[in-house]
Amino acid sequence: MTPATATLEPEQTDRPEQLDRAGQSRCYVIHDHGSGQIQFNRESVEGLLASGNFFWLDLDRPAERDFDVLRDVFRFHPLAIEDSEHFDQRAKIDDYDDFLFFVVYGAAADDDRLVEVHCFYSDRWLVTVHQDDCPAFAEIRRRFVKRNGPTDRPSMLLYRIIDGLVDSFFPVLAAFDDRIDELESNIFLQANDAQLQEIFEMKRLLVGMRKAVTPQRDSFASLSGGLARLPGLADEDEHYFRDIYDHLIRISDLIDSYRDLLTGAMDVYLSTVSNRLNSVMKQLTIIATVFLPLTFITGFFGQNFGWMVGHVRSWPLFLGFGVGIELVTLLTLLAFFRRRGWF
Repeated sequence: MTPATATLEPEQTDRPEQLDRAGQSRCYVIHDHGSGQIQFNRESVEGLLASGNFFWLDLDRPAERDFDVLRDVFRFHPLAIEDSEHFDQRAKIDDYDDFLFFVVYGAAADDDRLVEVHCFYSDRWLVTVHQDDCPAFAEIRRRFVKRNGPTDRPSMLLYRIIDGLVDSFFPVLAAFDDRIDELESNIFLQANDAQLQEIFEMKRLLVGMRKAVTPQRDSFASLSGGLARLPGLADEDEHYFRDIYDHLIRISDLIDSYRDLLTGAMDVYLSTVSNRLNSVMKQLTIIATVFLPLTFITGFFGQNFGWMVGHVRSWPLFLGFGVGIELVTLLTLLAFFRRRGWF
C-alpha cells in the first residue's frame, strides 16, 4: 500500500477514536497527499518508505508491537528505541548515524501540565511518539489537510513541531500569572487553607516544568553553530532553532519569576494569618486583663470580713463599694489600653 493509494481517515477530535476502542494506538500521517489517520503497521510504513517522499508519522500512545515496527522497519538504533519505550526522559538531542533523536516537552491540559514527545528525524521521514494528548500537533496537521505535493524543506516541519510544543507553554504560564494575581487579592481579603494548598500545588507544577524546560533549553543552546553537521539540517536552519532557544529562555525566566511570586504569595498568606492570630490574641489578652482585677475585687469581698459585713448594710453602700469600685477599675483599664494604642 503506497501513500498514493492509501485511504486516509479524517481526524476525529471531538469523540473517542475507533482505533482506541479496538485496542490500537492512534497514528496520523502527513505526506505529499495531505494528512489523516492510518493504521500503524508494517505494511503501511513500508508503503510510505517505498514512495521515496518525506512524511511525518505521529504515533499516539504506542503499544509494544508499534515499537517492533520502529525497530524492524525503520531500523532505529537500539538505544533510541530503548529511550522511546520508557517515558519520563530528560530533554535531549542525540545524533545517530542517519537520524536525530529528540526528547522535547510541551504543555498540555493534564495533571502535570506536560507532554513528552520523542522525535526521530532524518531528511526522509519524521516520527513522533507520545503518551499524552498533544494539542499543538492538531493545529499543525490542520495546515496540511489540503496539501498536494512533497514537503520542500523537511527541517521546517521539524521546526514547526518543536516550536509548537515550546510555544504551548505560554498560555499555561499566562493562566498561572492570572491565578497568582487572584490568589494575592483573595489572601488580603480572607486567607484560608485552600489558598495555601493551591499555592503549594502550583509551585509543584512549576518545579516539574522547570525540570523539563531547563535541560531542553541547554540542549538547543548546544546546537548553535553545529546544525550543518546534523542529518537533514542546514546552516540556514540555525536561525529558526535559535528562535526556539530564545523562547525557551523566556519560558525558563517566566517559570522562575512565577515561583518567586508564589513564594511571595505564601509569605503574604503567612503574614496575614499571623496578623490575624495576633489580633485575636490581643483581644483575648485585653479581656483576660480586664477581668483579672474584677475577679480580685469580687474575691476580696467574697471573703466576708467582719468589717465589711458590719458596714455594708445599705443599697447605696453596696452600689458604691460592690459595683462602683469594679466600674472605676474597668474604666481605668480601658483608658490605659486606649492611651497605649492597644485597641
